[in-house]
Amino acid sequence: MNDIRAGMTGTRAQAAAARLLAAAGVATPRTDARILLAFAAGVPRDRLVLLGDQALTGPVAEAYSQALAQRAARVPVSQITGRRDFFGREFEVTRDVLDPRPDTETLIELALRHSFGRVLDLGTGSGCILLTLLAERPDSSGVGTDISAAALAVAGRNATTLRLNARATFIASDWFAGVSGRFDLIVSNPPYIAEADLASLEPEVRDHEPRVALTPGGDGLGAYRAIGAGLGAHLAPAGRVLLEIGPTQAGDVESILVRAGLREIAAHRDLDGRDRVVEGFA
Repeated sequence: MNDIRAGMTGTRAQAAAARLLAAAGVATPRTDARILLAFAAGVPRDRLVLLGDQALTGPVAEAYSQALAQRAARVPVSQITGRRDFFGREFEVTRDVLDPRPDTETLIELALRHSFGRVLDLGTGSGCILLTLLAERPDSSGVGTDISAAALAVAGRNATTLRLNARATFIASDWFAGVSGRFDLIVSNPPYIAEADLASLEPEVRDHEPRVALTPGGDGLGAYRAIGAGLGAHLAPAGRVLLEIGPTQAGDVESILVRAGLREIAAHRDLDGRDRVVEGFA
């Protein structure tokens, strides 16, 4: 139970919520309290200030209490609200897909440095990478693959919401297995967490995100090996590949791309200064 009740002002409710979430070990209690109040009240986050002095109605207080109980149990905010902002757009998120993260925007920024026509997104999940690239480049088209039918359904709904159905195709495929043709740009945020490291993850990730999107098992490099093996048949001449990585995997993934025959291979850092994306050219 929590102390949220009808008649409280928005300001008091947020303060009580932040205390509750902090006590539950949530890393960003104030931010999450704010997002969840906007969700419960059904108002845009940038209008939340209007609720500061207003008394919460019974339905809003009840919805807020339920959302806070879920968050205190370490359910990710995006799975409570069903939405996640990524590169200036909103995406549907469920338990069937990896939660889009700001770190992945590094890959988007790198991709947009060069022109591309046809894109392949391996392990597309919510479709956030592929759909963002297509939205940013109106003349492009692309294919997103995933082994999860549920994830592909989420990606398809996101494509519909963003009105990108005509340029985005989603197919069930284990990496390149169901893919044909060549692509100017191949991107992926594959599962890369080593099996032994799963237990150390935050509960939001370990207990609520799809395991298949987190780890390929073993040393965490299996997905990169599978991708590297298929690049020769699917990367267009002068094409590029961009792979998101874990912070200690740059050297290993660069070696995989070297063996795949790529050139100008380099690791790029995210805003926190950690290696985040490995790039290579055909």
